[in-house]
Amino acid sequence: MHYHNRIAIFGTHDANTLAQLDDVATRASRVSIMADGHLGYVMPVGGVAAYPNQVSVAGVGFDIGCGNTAVKTNYPATDLRLHRHAIADEIASTISFGIGQSNRCAVLPDGGGIFEHPWWDEISRNSIERGTYVQRARAQLGTIGSGNHYVDIFTDEDDCVWIGVHFGSRGFGWKHAMGTMALAQGMKYTDKVKEAETLLDLDTPLGDFYWTGKELASEYARIGRAWVCDKVRSILGDHVMIVDTVENNHNDAWKESHYIPTDEPGNTGWSLQSVVVVRKGATPAWAGQRGFIGGSMGDNAVIVEGRVPESMDAKRMAEATMWSTVHGAGRVMSRTKAKGKYHRRTGECKTPGLISPQMMYGWLQKEDVVLRGGGLDEAPQAYRRLPDVLAVHADTINVLHTLTPQIVVMAGDTEYDPYK
Repeated sequence: MHYHNRIAIFGTHDANTLAQLDDVATRASRVSIMADGHLGYVMPVGGVAAYPNQVSVAGVGFDIGCGNTAVKTNYPATDLRLHRHAIADEIASTISFGIGQSNRCAVLPDGGGIFEHPWWDEISRNSIERGTYVQRARAQLGTIGSGNHYVDIFTDEDDCVWIGVHFGSRGFGWKHAMGTMALAQGMKYTDKVKEAETLLDLDTPLGDFYWTGKELASEYARIGRAWVCDKVRSILGDHVMIVDTVENNHNDAWKESHYIPTDEPGNTGWSLQSVVVVRKGATPAWAGQRGFIGGSMGDNAVIVEGRVPESMDAKRMAEATMWSTVHGAGRVMSRTKAKGKYHRRTGECKTPGLISPQMMYGWLQKEDVVLRGGGLDEAPQAYRRLPDVLAVHADTINVLHTLTPQIVVMAGDTEYDPYK
C-alpha cells in the first residue's frame, strides 16, 4: 500500500489512472484505489471516494448498482459435466444478452414495487413520459447486457455447483445517470450530454431526486440478478435448489462512517465522520461481509469475506480501503487494444488488436471452459490474474471458496449498441 495524505493506492497502476485518482482527490475527503483499478470515466474503476453529504454521479457511473450475485446449488457436478454444452445453449437461448435487449421470457420478473414508487411522478415533471420509461425498464429487467457481464456456472473445491451473474441496472440506470447530468447542466432529463463530474448535495432537490432514483436502480439490479440466478437454476432442473446466496453491488454509493482528515488549520488529526462513499468497481468488504468476485472468462472466481483486523497494520489497511476490496481481476488493455478497431457498418478491420481468436480459444480449451458469446475484448489475456490482485488485499479479506468456471455465457462481440 502506498499512502499519502488522503490518498491510498493498492497495487500498481499506470500514470493516467493515478492522475485520474488525484483529480478525484481534489473534490473528495478521502480516496483509495484497489489493486484491480484502471482508467475510467472521471473516476478510475477500482476507486473509492468519500464525500461530505455529496454524491458523485460520474463516480457511481452509468451502470448504477452493477454487481455480482452467486448462488450455491445442490445440482450434482457429475450431471453438469455431462450436459455442459446443452446447458450453455439453453442459457444463451433463454436469457437475453446485449445492450438494449428486452427480456424474451414469457413470464417476466416482478419489479417488487419499484415501478409503483412515487419517484416516477417526478420523472414525468422532468420532460420524460413516465409510461415509456417504465415500459422500457420493465422490459429490460432480468437481461444481462454486454461487455464483461455474464452468466457463469462454476464448481468449487468441494465440487458443489454455483451460478454466478454480473450486471447492473441496464438502460434504467444509464438513463438516470445521463438524465441527472443533463439536469445539472441546465438541460432536459431526456438530453444526452458529455460525461462530466456532477457533485450533488443530498439536501438539494436534484440531489434527493438522483439519490432516490439511484436506490431504485440498485434494487432493480439486485432483483434482476436474483431472477436470472433462479431462471438458470430452473434450467438445471426443477428439482434443483439454491442453498446459499452471496450478493453485492460494486458500482454504487452508500452512507457510511469513516475516519476523515480534519480540515482545521494546523490540525493533522482524523475524526470519524458520516460521509457518502462512492465505490466504482470496488466491492464492500466490512468485517464478516461476504462478496463474489469474478476473474476473466478463463479464470477462477472467488467468494471472499472481509476480515476482522488482527493487527494495527491490518486495521489501518482496511480503513485505508474504506472497507473495500477488488471487484474483479482488472483490465490490462483497453477493448480496442485487445480486439482491434472495426468499421461499424462494414465490419472491416481498421486496426488489428493484440489478441487473436486462436489465443482466446486456446486459453479456454486449456482451462476446459465452455463459452457461448464473448469477444476478443473479454479474452483472459486482456485481464490481470485474479490471485495477483487478491494477494495485495490478503490482510483484509479471506477467500472462502474458489470457483472454477465450467460454463461462461456472454453477449457476442457483434452486439449493436443503441446508445452510440
